[in-house]
Amino acid sequence: MTRQSRTSPAGSERSLHQAYDTALLDLDGVVYAGGEAIAHAVDSLAAARADGMRLAYVTNNALRTPDAVAEHLSELGIPTEAGEVITSAQAVARLIAEQVEPGSKVLVIGGEGLRVALRERGLVPVDSAEEEGLAAVVQGYGGPDLPWGRFAEASYAINRGVPWYASNTDLTIPGARGIAPGNGAAVEVVRIATGAEPQVAGKPLPPMHRETVLRTGAKRPLVVGDRLDTDIEGAFNGEVDSLLVLTGVTDGAQLLRAEPKYRPTYVDRDLRGMLTGQPEVVAAGEGTDGADGGFRCGRWTAAVLDGRLELTRVLTVTPEGKAVDGPAGDPLDGLRALCAAAWTHAGDGSCTLDASKALDELGL
Repeated sequence: MTRQSRTSPAGSERSLHQAYDTALLDLDGVVYAGGEAIAHAVDSLAAARADGMRLAYVTNNALRTPDAVAEHLSELGIPTEAGEVITSAQAVARLIAEQVEPGSKVLVIGGEGLRVALRERGLVPVDSAEEEGLAAVVQGYGGPDLPWGRFAEASYAINRGVPWYASNTDLTIPGARGIAPGNGAAVEVVRIATGAEPQVAGKPLPPMHRETVLRTGAKRPLVVGDRLDTDIEGAFNGEVDSLLVLTGVTDGAQLLRAEPKYRPTYVDRDLRGMLTGQPEVVAAGEGTDGADGGFRCGRWTAAVLDGRLELTRVLTVTPEGKAVDGPAGDPLDGLRALCAAAWTHAGDGSCTLDASKALDELGL
């Protein structure tokens, strides 16, 4: 099965932290939410590291510096060095540095993370569109209190023809109180005012993957994320495997509708999934593609029936040879089977079949 034609989550007999040398972990929605560690994250990461897996934290959030992120993770009980943190600010700073003269002035619309990353590349961050010799405008997440006037400052420069760069275009960002606008929403404001298009560095685009590989030296990485449109698509673009955890913005319905570039290699509840193997999804019918009887994972079978996705429990055979309804089994196995049925039915498109009843049965 090629990466482009994935029609089912993969299985793995080995635990993922042993099958891969480096975990490239997203932060928001994976390791923490609203500044607090997500359940099981601290213990799972400690166990993976103790058994030899390298950990790298890869975030599209350009607000904080690697030092600040490392300090925060360490305070949460996850000992981290600044060199283990890779941000979209670093990726966009490298992208700019490759296209402008050393020592060039760059108008910053964002936070300290961008400024530190630009200085690391020998560039000079400035605050005014009126700076003489301005070579670029860079925009990154600046937190909820970023003044509206900063967008106007960016627009003035871009409308004069100054090249525009964005750390990332995530429309939303998860927080303690829910989902809030991300840098992508702010980029839209400037796009409307200018009609221009920025060069974007962050996930899921190649500059971020290149930055990550350069800084980690990973040979067999596993991308771990909660977003289909950044983490999983970024792994797809980088041709590496991925683990989707359901602790952030993606729910079961979104996963079933995923087009090929958004389909993860593995699916699990949280970071404990790094420490285990992954169950295999198999064809449940006589055919090899699941067309006859759907797909089975654990104690669940999923199939397309009457234009919708249906889920049934695998029957247990008693010593007397009688088939009876057995234990429900792991709901995640049911979701994996549903993914296989949905993705196979959709092919290279997005599954539009009704799955609400099946997901309700799983509690997802």
